Amino acid sequence: MNHQALSSFLWSVADLLRGDYKQSEYGRVILPFTVLRRLDCVLAPTKAAVLAEHAARRHEGMPPDPYLLRLTGQGFFNVSPLDLGRLLGDQDHIRPNLYAYVQGFSPAARDIFERFDLQTQIERLAKAGLLYLVTEKFAGIDLHPATVDNASMGAVFEELIRKFAEISNETAGEHFTPREVIRLMVNLLFIEDGDVLSPGQAVVRTLYDPTAGTGGMLSVAGEYLHEHNPQARLTLFGQELNDESYAICKADMLIKGQNVSNIVAGNTLSDDGHAGQHFDYLLSNPPFGVEWKKVEKAVRAEHEQKGFAGRFGPGLPRVSDGSLLFLLHLLAKMRKPADGGSRIGIVLNGSPLFTGGAGSGESEIRRYVLENDLLEAIVGLPSDLFYNTGIATYVWVLSNRKPADRRGYVQLIDGSGFWQKMRKSLGSKRREMSPAHIDTLTRLFGDFTEAEWVTALDAAGQPLGEPQLLTATDNPPQAPAGGRLRRVPVARIFRNEDFGYTTITVERPLRDADGKVVTIQKGKHKGKPQPDSALRDTENVPLTEDIDVYFRREVLPHAPDAWIDTDKSKVGYEIPFNRHFYVFEPPRSLQVIDAELQAVSANIVRMLGELAE
Repeated sequence: MNHQALSSFLWSVADLLRGDYKQSEYGRVILPFTVLRRLDCVLAPTKAAVLAEHAARRHEGMPPDPYLLRLTGQGFFNVSPLDLGRLLGDQDHIRPNLYAYVQGFSPAARDIFERFDLQTQIERLAKAGLLYLVTEKFAGIDLHPATVDNASMGAVFEELIRKFAEISNETAGEHFTPREVIRLMVNLLFIEDGDVLSPGQAVVRTLYDPTAGTGGMLSVAGEYLHEHNPQARLTLFGQELNDESYAICKADMLIKGQNVSNIVAGNTLSDDGHAGQHFDYLLSNPPFGVEWKKVEKAVRAEHEQKGFAGRFGPGLPRVSDGSLLFLLHLLAKMRKPADGGSRIGIVLNGSPLFTGGAGSGESEIRRYVLENDLLEAIVGLPSDLFYNTGIATYVWVLSNRKPADRRGYVQLIDGSGFWQKMRKSLGSKRREMSPAHIDTLTRLFGDFTEAEWVTALDAAGQPLGEPQLLTATDNPPQAPAGGRLRRVPVARIFRNEDFGYTTITVERPLRDADGKVVTIQKGKHKGKPQPDSALRDTENVPLTEDIDVYFRREVLPHAPDAWIDTDKSKVGYEIPFNRHFYVFEPPRSLQVIDAELQAVSANIVRMLGELAE
């Protein structure tokens, strides 16, 4: 049974709940019982041995926990003689027995069910006369790791949450990221680290996700590294705000043998659960366009009191979108270059690329990133890729240990055309990236090259064959006789300063009724022309251009009396991603359009004539 079929089967428990539960409440039962059944199946092979060991150690007066953990081979155990199967043997006492069974778990596992508030659901199901039926349904599902591996189980959790979020009208994107997007991010993160990926290298690395959700990014990264280098060990860290997502993430980490104390509950921005810690790799998909008003007091206090000694020194974005705060948080979590440095992959929407003029919080954050040479690349993703939104999204890849050839440069890759249609839409997700698409984008990044789609067009402008993806080192095809080659950029490389500009304030003098210039009468500017606020204007001058040369060329020919108020000049940064990939297609000539219209008109007249006969 694939993960979609299994999640549909699990969701069929909703048929039992209908009437006693609202649709939006189904997940409150299905999610914790799915986790309970998974843990139940994982512990089944060692159940008898654990009970015997527990009794022996208690008899000896020794703390049993270390011995039980060694026996299970997991990061948890259960000392209750019951399991879901045995619970069915006593229908009359199902409620107290189920509660006792949950209480028999070790503290780390018990915390998961407390986060789900399972006790409340047990009471409610018992009151409705449904507890036995629901327990029976889940006891009949085989979720043993030999039947459903960890990757499939993670996909099942994600599918259940997506369904739960859809009918609850919640934002599924706050919970998890499509798997192919995570795979691309993980590829981009690890591709430059040959020592980590080389088989036989027993390296130890840390990975952190401040918006862990159900742990998808952490899981995929761990699987990827194990697949390439089984000797490597990746220690996973995360923090998650949503209790249900946190519970599932913790359950997943528990089963995989990770230290679950590394997964912290709480708001990353206001209460850093890993304060003072730094990591080798950092991944995040923060919520898009979500305001941070709830944590504004704590964030502003850190910004104002700690400055660059805290996480938010470079600046604060507008309250309506906190995604750049997560970027700053990740930057603060990087290891120092002397300690090996770090690499970051973060998914953002289009807003952080360009929102905010020179001097704004957003611009100052971009300035900090670019002037400190932290940005390696931005990869534009296809639209309709996420479950809850069809907007354009971008993967930012950052590092404080850039390879020598990347220093001082940023690579932009337009991956918006790398997708295939899904057979069945999932929420807003109508498209997916195939492994071949991911491999191509990873190769373009890894080769640090410019590339373009090249299509041969005939004399009529019609394509001859499929477009070819060519890099700077490839030889382009010959243009057909009478035709041409259409070139559409896919990857481009820019210097950091290409994204910077200086906003200059252009003043012109105030004139009286006779047209004479009015001068300032006192102060340090006494005798100088008084600026006319109605004629005041601003110009953005690229950092790569001399301001005076620009002013003489662009302004003075049109306003000979203008001057620059240098006190108001500000440096800003923006990344107009789409502009760098726009290709102007000249419109067809009027003669061609006119000929087509005449042909269509003649055809209409002919058909009308046939009708009249």
